[in-house]
Amino acid sequence: MARVHDGRYTAELDGGFVVFLIGMRFNRLWKVHRWLPVFVAMPRMLRELAMHPELGLLGARLAFSGRSVTVIQHWRSYDHLEAFARDADKPHLPAWRAYNRAVGKSGDVGVYHETYRVEAGAFECLYANMPVFGLAAAREARHVPVGRHAETSRERIGASG
Repeated sequence: MARVHDGRYTAELDGGFVVFLIGMRFNRLWKVHRWLPVFVAMPRMLRELAMHPELGLLGARLAFSGRSVTVIQHWRSYDHLEAFARDADKPHLPAWRAYNRAVGKSGDVGVYHETYRVEAGAFECLYANMPVFGLAAAREARHVPVGRHAETSRERIGASG
């Protein structure tokens, strides 16, 4: 079990990064032959990325909600994310092509993604009585106690006023 860090912590990360949400929705649960290949594709991609940190994935966390599965990812840059997605020798592009062939517009399985570029210092996070989690668990990030100059969300994100 992960060690809980008592108190209030935040994450520090030098430079900008990308938050990438990618997921799927089981629209027709009984069509296992349609959604199972989509479901098992992501763990293969994450294993590949974990073995090759130079590809730019900083960290990933899986979340389930009803019929949807989402993977929350932190990337070093959009260029890293795009290079991985477009490389025919990496697992994403073949999986995407297989999805389009097998599922296409049938509606059996939904897929989605959202991409957010975050500039250096334009983020804030707080972890109270939590294990190292989220951005603080990402490669290159630091899990640090909330300091005197970062007591509030507004102070941590660097907003004035």
